[in-house]
Amino acid sequence: MRAFVGFIRILVILLFLFACCIFEEKIVQLDVDTVKRFYAEHSSKSFFSSLIKYMTSGPVLAMVLEKDNAIADWRALMGPTDASTAKITHPHSELAILLYSIRAKCGLDMEKNCVHGSDSPKSAQREISFFFKEHSADLIAEHDEL
Repeated sequence: MRAFVGFIRILVILLFLFACCIFEEKIVQLDVDTVKRFYAEHSSKSFFSSLIKYMTSGPVLAMVLEKDNAIADWRALMGPTDASTAKITHPHSELAILLYSIRAKCGLDMEKNCVHGSDSPKSAQREISFFFKEHSADLIAEHDEL
């Protein structure tokens, strides 16, 4: 838990440096059924069971970020999906020349890559609604880049 809290502190500093506003956040402990629903599109893939195990192994910080170009900028800050690759090809994110990308610094491999980010406004809408049911589709309509 101590490492998780340390990671959150680093993450908040990075988000501040890149002018990201944390619109909403919460820490949750996901159960198997919740992870299966969230990652349903991966259910037929070989890594699905290990993804479930990883995502239920500890707390998760869910956030809604608000910023112009938030999706693209967050994905650049995360680095490549495979943390092993990120350590070699993207030790520094495109946005943070002096800082490691999040996955290069904190991820372990392709499956245990530390962070998730929506790949499109449509995915963001689904994922925000999943974790923050109190926010309707109006949130995305107001903010096209969350």
